[in-house]
Amino acid sequence: MGIDDIPALSGGFEPVDQELHEPLLDVEGEIPRDLTGIYVRNGPNRRFASTGRYHWFDGDGMLHAVRFEGGRATYQNRWVMTDGLREEMQAGAAIWRGIKDPPLAERPDMPIKNTSNTDVKYFAGSLVSMWYLGGSVYQVRPDDLSTLGKLEFDPRLKALPISAHSKVDERTGDFLFFAYGKKAPYMHYGVMDRNMRLQTLIPVELPGPRLPHDMAITPNYTILHDLPLFYDMDALAAGRHKLKFYEHLPSRFAVVPRHGTPDQIRWFEAAPTYMYHVSNAWEEDDGQGGTEIVMTGTPFRLPRDWRGNIEAERFPKMLANLEHDFVFHEWRFNLRTGQTRERVIDDIVNQEFPVINSWMQGYKTRYSWNVLMGRCNRAEDPRFCGLVRYDLERDVCTTYHEGVGKWFSEAPFAPRDNSRAEDDGYLVGYLWDGDKQASFVVIFDAADIAQGPVARIRLPQRVPNGFHATWVSGERLRRGY
Repeated sequence: MGIDDIPALSGGFEPVDQELHEPLLDVEGEIPRDLTGIYVRNGPNRRFASTGRYHWFDGDGMLHAVRFEGGRATYQNRWVMTDGLREEMQAGAAIWRGIKDPPLAERPDMPIKNTSNTDVKYFAGSLVSMWYLGGSVYQVRPDDLSTLGKLEFDPRLKALPISAHSKVDERTGDFLFFAYGKKAPYMHYGVMDRNMRLQTLIPVELPGPRLPHDMAITPNYTILHDLPLFYDMDALAAGRHKLKFYEHLPSRFAVVPRHGTPDQIRWFEAAPTYMYHVSNAWEEDDGQGGTEIVMTGTPFRLPRDWRGNIEAERFPKMLANLEHDFVFHEWRFNLRTGQTRERVIDDIVNQEFPVINSWMQGYKTRYSWNVLMGRCNRAEDPRFCGLVRYDLERDVCTTYHEGVGKWFSEAPFAPRDNSRAEDDGYLVGYLWDGDKQASFVVIFDAADIAQGPVARIRLPQRVPNGFHATWVSGERLRRGY
């Protein structure tokens, strides 16, 4: 099989081998002068070819950043210098293979390489890069993208496989995280303050090893996930990694005070589902003197047969093939009654990778900007084909795409300087144009994405298709959290 036959190594997924730092001068439209900050996106970019079978998730983490100030832009990219990548660079060849192949039995310290290729946030003056299977968090300098080391200032963090989807509360500077693994209690929850002091670390008892992906926060609570897609326990006992959807188990959500204790964890049950990403969560008065936690996100639309029965065996295969079909959903957890209510917000538009105005994280939001997901034309060849603006107050959405051959990245909200409203700003993201064989950074008016980009800036090299991104405003960079 040639490289062209492996989706994750060809076209817009193909890795690059240069680290560049260049001004961006090829601009269509106009870069807004009131856009100040840095857009950073993480994603897989394999440094050394491997003899194993390649999956999109296998590549080494590489950060691609564009800095904006005064109507000018500069691009830079660098690998996240993880322990695994450093070891391979010293060897001059790949040591680890990928998730399709057996873990390295001779490396119990790192049977699968932590590539730190999934998410990136800004915490305590540094960018932090994280991995979806859980592991050490890496700190990166925002000014030159050089790797500083691991976020392990407290010795209790060294053994924790911290999830990719930790949260940073922009208002307090707190770093909230969960860690999960195959050993009891199977999950931990923690909070570091903006001075990198570990304020809270508690076990979260689960019935067995699980595969949570995301979490949600409000000013007073954190919502953790225990969803019924996890290991086939018979296969796991035999040393094989196989997923199974347990359609008769409920989804469970733990609501815990931000600095709570294990005895304060409250579990809520909901319909069986699996979800990668939360859009937001907030607290509301339930009208009877109690508090209700509202959480929105984009779970999978479960495959069903013609009778409406869940096709439990088919669902894990969809995930393995990166076949994506999502709905926009809402859950309500009533702390007074212990009951859950849920509803579908939108099951028409296939949308995922939701982002909000991150200053509003944990507070009631009107808008969610999501990635428009296209049909999968072949196995392991997902299409992020456009953007969605969802208005929860009016219950309507606007979409934007440019037809076939275009691949958008997650586009975080970037408030304009002195922003005055929730949607007063821009969306900034990457675009791979397969027709032009070129990558661009595109800037949208967040209040009106339908008009298309207000600026389209050609990049000096391809930005391989990747995962999550963050926007760090100039104001946050100045205050350091």
